[in-house]
Amino acid sequence: MAKVIVRDLAKKFMWTIVTGDSDSLNRPLTLADTNRPGLELAGYFPDTQTKRLVVLGDKEIGYIEEQMDEISQRRSYEFLTGDSTPCIVVAHGHECPPVLKEIAQRKNFPVFKTEYQTSHAIVSITNYLDECLAESVVIHGELVRVFGVGVLITGRSGMGKSEIALELIKRGHQLVGDDRIDCYKIHDDLVGRTTPMLEGFMELRGVGIINVSRMYGVGAVAHETQIEFQIDLEPFNDSYEYDRVGIEEKEYNEILGIKILKMTIPVSQGRPMSSVIETAVTNFLLLKDGLDSAKEFEERVLSQISENKKEEFDASVSEH
Repeated sequence: MAKVIVRDLAKKFMWTIVTGDSDSLNRPLTLADTNRPGLELAGYFPDTQTKRLVVLGDKEIGYIEEQMDEISQRRSYEFLTGDSTPCIVVAHGHECPPVLKEIAQRKNFPVFKTEYQTSHAIVSITNYLDECLAESVVIHGELVRVFGVGVLITGRSGMGKSEIALELIKRGHQLVGDDRIDCYKIHDDLVGRTTPMLEGFMELRGVGIINVSRMYGVGAVAHETQIEFQIDLEPFNDSYEYDRVGIEEKEYNEILGIKILKMTIPVSQGRPMSSVIETAVTNFLLLKDGLDSAKEFEERVLSQISENKKEEFDASVSEH
């Protein structure tokens, strides 16, 4: 089944239908782009992406009324109302050209009109389709907003991800999704949300399902967030050499072609994980502002070493 059909757009933006019956509104939309058919109205059809929604604005209507005769209009409209074209939208309150209306009625092709300005209509359509048609993947973990940063908490089952997320919620942060996170690539951002059925709910072993918004307030839940940072939890391992300073090469995870900073944090009994994650996110915010605490510390150490060497050299020279 198509993810988006013409009916969805018509309902979303409350377009006025000019031609087309109920069946015609089931045409699928597969591209987020729109087409302002200047070349097509001029009679040039090669290389046209026919799967794009067609928008007729001020310039197109002006050209049709002032420059096109009936024969050239019929040739262009026959092409623009093809089987693969979703629909035509006449913007800025213009009336549908009579020849187009005639051809669209004969072919049961959907034509709409809207009062929106052309640019406004195109931006609204494109943004809506970008979101609806976005490439997606499901990731198991917790998604929370910590200090306004979308943090994806991952790790194998039994690591206490839900419990850590709950502690963060109690400290004033927001839950976006528990266990199942739907990640979408919208424009150049990675956006995460959960399914509507699970939104605002968490599962805690031994307790069951809890309603976070009712227990901690409606502000404890966010509908979606841009994912910027991933924290991967793993059991503490004595034999593993964990980052101690942070000057090591930064680790990134690629999701849907978008790289996000990833940090592996060991979990051990008694370790205050909510505080550790808050600290990691604060450090991430400093990194975004160009302030690297680890490099700052390294520079201070190197400066001290250089100063010590200079003092040793001066002392050696004075002895001789």
